[in-house]
Amino acid sequence: MNVYVFSSRRFEQPELEKANQGKHQLTFFTARLCEETALLAKGAEVVVVFSNDELNRKTLEQLVALGVKMVAYRAAGYNSIDLVAAKELGIKVARVPAYSPYAIAEHTVALMLALNRKLIKAHRRVQDLNFSLDGLIGFDMHGKTVGVVGTGKIGEKLVRILNGFGCKVLAYDLEQNENLTGKVEYTDLDPLLRASDIVSLHVPLTDQTKYMIDAAEIQKMKRGVMLINTSRGGLVNTKAIIDGLKSGHIGYLGIDVYEEEAGLFFKEHEADMIADDVIARLMTFKNVLITGHQAFLTQTALENIANTTMENIDHFEKGVFTENFLIK
Repeated sequence: MNVYVFSSRRFEQPELEKANQGKHQLTFFTARLCEETALLAKGAEVVVVFSNDELNRKTLEQLVALGVKMVAYRAAGYNSIDLVAAKELGIKVARVPAYSPYAIAEHTVALMLALNRKLIKAHRRVQDLNFSLDGLIGFDMHGKTVGVVGTGKIGEKLVRILNGFGCKVLAYDLEQNENLTGKVEYTDLDPLLRASDIVSLHVPLTDQTKYMIDAAEIQKMKRGVMLINTSRGGLVNTKAIIDGLKSGHIGYLGIDVYEEEAGLFFKEHEADMIADDVIARLMTFKNVLITGHQAFLTQTALENIANTTMENIDHFEKGVFTENFLIK
């Protein structure tokens, strides 16, 4: 089959080609798939997309008119697609529900430790031959209360790492994870926010979770709280976060995702002026650490993503629809 890969990056192409084993004709586009670029899919039977591609009704209608029969997400999140429209139009949709929860959980802890121990600031000082320790005081993770919002595969792995640090872990989820019995204390979101020294978000972006961290929720948190988001940018109201940083209510912020990251992340902008005033303001804070949606980026994850993506396409070709298919 003709398979067109959108939002493709150099680091993932070799893995997709290896997983494909020459079975399908792969064509790679660096362009993000959306209404304006949908015509690039002419001739494709399957489009492979990432979480930042925009597959609204108009985009899907164009794809179907061009002969596209399947959308294969090489990601777990699928909030960027109109599933109702996809079902009405008869287009199949699959995803990669789990590729390496360890990768994201470990990156989450890396953000916590880098912020806490001020590693970026310390590294820059040493590069300037400044070995002063003033302003580099951190805190022991041991004994701190960490609120984990969402205890699916990633949240579970994070909890186990935090247990190893000796943290007290509070958790909030609509469904409790039986694998974490005795390792966390489940509670409602409100008491979790009030009691936690660190809050880490690990839930999908839905209509219900959009801006689940807004100005009111920030005020419930401890003054000086550390907030980490490696899930989806839309879980937090970034403008409210900036207000929290300015007031000192938020003491540390670590994010790997941003609500307006589409068109910004995954590209070089070294010679550009950043037109997004919100993230530009966010980048001015010394107690903010931003990574560009790289939490998933380990060799293991890339291999798993590529293998599952190509397996989904193989299954579609054979008319076999597994649990990976959102629309069968």
